[in-house]
Amino acid sequence: MRITRGIPAAATTPVALTIGNFDGVHLGHRAMLDELARAAQRLKVPSCVMIFEPQPREFFAPDVAPARLTSLREKLELLADSGVDRAHVCRFNYAFAQITAQDFIERVLVHGLGVRWLQVGDDFRFGSRRAGDFVMLKKEAPRLGYEVQALPTVMMEGIRVSSSAVRDALAAGELARATRFLGRPYSISGRVVRGDQLGRKLGFPTANVQMKHNRPPLAGIFAVEVHGAASGTVRGAASLGVRPTVKAQGAAVLEVYLFDFKEEIYGRHLRVDFLHKLRDEEKYADLETLKRQIALDVENAQQFFMAAAQRKAS
Repeated sequence: MRITRGIPAAATTPVALTIGNFDGVHLGHRAMLDELARAAQRLKVPSCVMIFEPQPREFFAPDVAPARLTSLREKLELLADSGVDRAHVCRFNYAFAQITAQDFIERVLVHGLGVRWLQVGDDFRFGSRRAGDFVMLKKEAPRLGYEVQALPTVMMEGIRVSSSAVRDALAAGELARATRFLGRPYSISGRVVRGDQLGRKLGFPTANVQMKHNRPPLAGIFAVEVHGAASGTVRGAASLGVRPTVKAQGAAVLEVYLFDFKEEIYGRHLRVDFLHKLRDEEKYADLETLKRQIALDVENAQQFFMAAAQRKAS
């Protein structure tokens, strides 16, 4: 997938385009990308996605913006895996927010990106003061030579599949439901960095995975599968939270104890798939109590994988 930042002054080739945050790249997004691929194939043009960095709600109200499901890198990797040909990453700032709706259509979409087919939500708003909408895009389409289509709605379990629905499932610890909405386990990726070595001192050395999220959408102790530590998948138990027993205040940390694994993996880029929540994070009276709880967490995570294997075999 070709990644560009900003909008070209003039397009070199026409494209089929969809616009959105694509946070999580869930099944609703996948339906959009399937429509995009069909349109691109029909018109014989590249398929393109326009995303914003930061996301508009993060720019206008960072303190109340929802937790991200995916970092920019994770999002781009998921879009590439979905077969998208190009991704345009637009820096969302005051200058971009002040572009008029008409200028956004003509200068950005038509002249800059060469849009021939466009897919957005029927509630999509754009341009200064959010003056542009789907009706305006439809009105301008015949004059400017592009097709426009509303994105499909994907319903599951009586709920519209959306980034908000995934966040709600993760926050409630309902990882199986989040997996159904995403079409895959929820994951966080990052490089292994050096921590304070507390896990090693307690007899459970952990990989400290650096996160690029503003704040994670879930917290607690989990059974996980890890990719990137070895040639295959490695199972483990993960702690994602602020570690209240160790620090009174602090940023969220992702630490993973890998079962039967002894290699040094500092610097490796891991993907941690969250499969099952074991419990919420708790504060313990001392490190010895914490150590006993970690041993129980590891045992419970191993039992989860054994039960899953038995269900699969039966």
